[in-house]
Amino acid sequence: MTALPMSEQVSTKVKETSMPSLENGDRLDQTTFHERYEAMPAGTRAELIGGRVHMPSPLKPSHGRMHGRIMHWLFEYIDRTSGTDGFDNTTIILGEESEPQPDAYLIVSPECGGQMRLNEEGYLEGAPELIAEVALSTQAIDLHAKKNDYEKAGVREYIAIALRQERDFWFVSRHGRFEELKPGDDGIFRSEVFPGLWLDPAALLRHDATRIREVLQQGLATPEHAAFVTRLAK
Repeated sequence: MTALPMSEQVSTKVKETSMPSLENGDRLDQTTFHERYEAMPAGTRAELIGGRVHMPSPLKPSHGRMHGRIMHWLFEYIDRTSGTDGFDNTTIILGEESEPQPDAYLIVSPECGGQMRLNEEGYLEGAPELIAEVALSTQAIDLHAKKNDYEKAGVREYIAIALRQERDFWFVSRHGRFEELKPGDDGIFRSEVFPGLWLDPAALLRHDATRIREVLQQGLATPEHAAFVTRLAK
């Protein structure tokens, strides 16, 4: 490999060493945060929420297990719903003071009229239609600061699985404000944004994969889901 000219080596070294590292609690705008985040060592995880830097602690097995369950549920839906896409722990540029890295999110693909776009650097910008967070050590943030950022940015539905409380919260945006979505009389959540995306919250909390899949399949078999897929195709 050809070595860089000495002048370029010096310039690169100065750039790397002059960039301040991110610190938990820093107050930054999104542009500054993003520049510093990209300069951090590989494996660093940080989020900008409401203009404040949050660097989460290592994740416990209960978080990782639930995260995996949510991703499996979402991707089963995506596989049956052309025109949608999903992401696992992927950075979003939401606004001037917000660059989170949600556990999971589901979107309508940009070419099908979704809210998100890829920017010139290859990052997603805009509000996902649906975000899901597993809340354990981050519960206070997920149910307050993050929820506020997501509401402000225009996220249409937000799911927070509160493991300590053993409760699933599902919020839907109405007139620009989050309202808590209640399950039906049968205990099933039904998405208002993604027809057919049904969830049994009790089955999720007990990791009953058979029941989660059964309820989702019922949603995917509805005329509303078929009409949604047809609409996205157009």
